[in-house]
Amino acid sequence: MSKAAELAKWGEVSTNGQVSGRRNIVINGAMNVAQRSASVTGIGATSGYYTIDRYQIISGATAGRFTMAQVADVHDGFANAMKLTCTTADASIAAGEYMGIHYRIEGQDLQQIKKGTSDAEKVTISFYVKGNASATYMLEVKDSDNTRLNHNQFAVTTDWTRIEITLNADTTGAFTDDNGLSLELSFWLHGGSTYTSGTYTANTWAGQTNANRLVGISSFFDSTDRTFFLTGLQMEVGSVATPFEHRSFGEELALCQRYLQKYTGVAAVKTFPHTAPLMAWNATNAANAMLSTTVTMRAASTVTESGLRLRSAELGNFDGTFAFASITVDGCDIGVGSVSPNLVTGNTYMISSTDTSSYIQLDSEL
Repeated sequence: MSKAAELAKWGEVSTNGQVSGRRNIVINGAMNVAQRSASVTGIGATSGYYTIDRYQIISGATAGRFTMAQVADVHDGFANAMKLTCTTADASIAAGEYMGIHYRIEGQDLQQIKKGTSDAEKVTISFYVKGNASATYMLEVKDSDNTRLNHNQFAVTTDWTRIEITLNADTTGAFTDDNGLSLELSFWLHGGSTYTSGTYTANTWAGQTNANRLVGISSFFDSTDRTFFLTGLQMEVGSVATPFEHRSFGEELALCQRYLQKYTGVAAVKTFPHTAPLMAWNATNAANAMLSTTVTMRAASTVTESGLRLRSAELGNFDGTFAFASITVDGCDIGVGSVSPNLVTGNTYMISSTDTSSYIQLDSEL
């Protein structure tokens, strides 16, 4: 970009008031936080959150499989990227197949767009992509409150490229002002004829017609050589893609913890942080403690655990049955029962981990 063009861009940014305050609506756009795992193999049979925080894989009916990983790929001020690597190709694409990456946003974080009003704003989405070969994929923006979609194809090459897409303002359908799902950004990488047999119309808000959603895209599963990299995702109000807004790791982690908090075992200590002592009562041979969250979560979470045990200074380690109740946005009760030997009144007990892979996970993703 020439100096004159850069100055013109920043002139418009200043006029729109985008310099002051937070610009990027997306959390973890630089792919720095991965609480669940840094790499997961064999993805493709089911949808789910696997690695990098806030990014969900949506997949259905395909025989294709891939590895999803957080990788170091330093460029343009970024240290990390998401990488998908095809490990099983899908040479015969059935009509109902699909695969993509979803990013979901709460309605109360989108009110500044003024969607559904006569003052609706344009929105600019930018991101960096590359692959092992040239390909065409689709960015779909879906207003989930009103089932209105906007589609834009984008090209991938073997070099990092910044894609900049400005969406036309939509005066139809307002976002609900709550903590529920209102907007989805979807990077579609594979689809069957159910989604590709219609007509592609760029940058137009319209009701959902499945045949028009993935028209003209390549298939990520066309070869086991196929890769797809993504980083630097930014969504901002206005018609200009400003330089990516980098935030500190600590701030980014705290924002991600609204949706996921994972407490992992530590080999040397083998206790979980933020866990109160468990006080034993002989009458029921059970104990309870409160797990408090680091930050307030979006909603009452789904709690899972693996590799937990009870520990006592007097009795050492022993296994029990763990249950979670009174789950709120600020934590949950952990109940432990059915243990042997019996618990002793007056002893102090701690939840401990059996190894470094043990965890307690609280999930309130959209």
